[in-house]
Amino acid sequence: MSEPPVSAPSTGEPAGPAGRDRRRHALELVPDEAGQEAVRRDWQRLRDAGLPSQLDHRGPTNAPHLTVVSAPELPEAALDVARVRLGALLPVRARAAGILLLGGPRLTVARAVDLDDDVVRRVLAVRVQVPDRDHVGWLPHVTLARRLDRSDAQRALDVLGHDDVVLRLSELRRWNPDRGWVTTIAQA
Repeated sequence: MSEPPVSAPSTGEPAGPAGRDRRRHALELVPDEAGQEAVRRDWQRLRDAGLPSQLDHRGPTNAPHLTVVSAPELPEAALDVARVRLGALLPVRARAAGILLLGGPRLTVARAVDLDDDVVRRVLAVRVQVPDRDHVGWLPHVTLARRLDRSDAQRALDVLGHDDVVLRLSELRRWNPDRGWVTTIAQA
C-alpha cells in the first residue's frame, strides 16, 4: 500500500493561531483524469486572468481533490473505516456546482461539491474517528485558489462562470506531510 516518497510541498505560511502547525495529515477523494482536467481548466482560467490559482502551488502532490478530513495525525481507526466505508463505494459520482468564497481579507475560492447522502454519511463516519480534526462538520469542495484579494472576488466569479462540472471520484489517498508521502488507500 505504500508508495515512494515525494517531497513535501512548502506552504510558505507561518504557523497558524497559537503556533498551530499548518502541515496537516489528510484523507482525500481524488477525481479521475477527466475530472482533474476539468478542475485544472478552472485553475488555468484564474491564472490566465492574472488571479491566484492552485496552479501556483508547485508541490509534487498538488492535485484536485476533496478533503475528507485533516488533522495533526490520522489514527489507524480512521484509515480502516475509510478503506471499508469509502473505498468500497469508489468510483463516486459528484457534481461540482456553485462557487464558494471562504475567508476574511483574503479569500479561498472553491467549487461546492454535491454528493449522494450515503457518501456524506460514510465521510462523517470516517471523520468521527479523528477527534482532533481541523473542522467541525464537512463542507465538500474543490479548492480553486487561495489568498484572493476581496477586491478581485467578482472578477474570479466572472472568469469561472456558473457551469456545473460532473466529477468521478476514483481514488482515496492519504497525505502524510511528516514523510512527504501520498499513499493510495483505495482506488476504483
